[in-house]
Amino acid sequence: MAQRYDRAVTIYSPDGHLLQVEYAQEAVRRGSTVMGLRTNNAIVLGVEKRSVGDLQEERMVRKICMLDDHVVMTFSGLTADARILVSRAQMEAQSHRLNFEKPTTVEYITRYIAQLKQNYTQSNGRRPFGLSCLVGGFDEDGTPHLFQTDPSGIFYEWRANTTGRSSQPVRDYMEKHADEILTIADEAAAVKHIVRTLVSVSSLNHTQMEVAELKYRQPLRMIDHQVLADLERTVRREIEAEAEASRRPRAP
Repeated sequence: MAQRYDRAVTIYSPDGHLLQVEYAQEAVRRGSTVMGLRTNNAIVLGVEKRSVGDLQEERMVRKICMLDDHVVMTFSGLTADARILVSRAQMEAQSHRLNFEKPTTVEYITRYIAQLKQNYTQSNGRRPFGLSCLVGGFDEDGTPHLFQTDPSGIFYEWRANTTGRSSQPVRDYMEKHADEILTIADEAAAVKHIVRTLVSVSSLNHTQMEVAELKYRQPLRMIDHQVLADLERTVRREIEAEAEASRRPRAP
């Protein structure tokens, strides 16, 4: 049945689905795990880092991209699609600066990305973008925002969210610790929470992740690998201590 309705993105299946869009969402679910967290003064992003060949230039493998001085994006899905989307969003951000003599808001550039994705679900001869994006940054007044866009073109604002291969267990973990997330006061605690989540749920080590933080009117800072290694050791000790405490018999 699906073969009759997935040949064009503009054809609905009898049960009301756009199968090409759902296939794009499946490409996202097979992509690297990425997550983002918003504090009162910072945006922190964590991504699963794919292994790099010995002869490959590591600087060419980047999943955290700046759209403007105050907006950062990461993604899960098809990297080639992301390259086109990032380029279009960067051009739109610069055009906005030229026309209005002020930086774009985070919601504006997110809406632009979502509209571009949605356009590719209504036109013949095209296919949907096979990626989901986390877009974070600051408005001109310093207010932080974190948005997510999907291949269908919808977008929502979040305090913390994830997408990619392990998105469901990561989201379950974050919802379980929602009280901690909502009370995070600084970027150091946010970075540690990102590392703890990736270690606990995705079983990643510090060489398999990249973490970046963006603060108001400051350049994007990639967290040093040695700092990630120290945080990983701290987190693993805490996890072991919690597991040991849970195994101890409770006093009657």
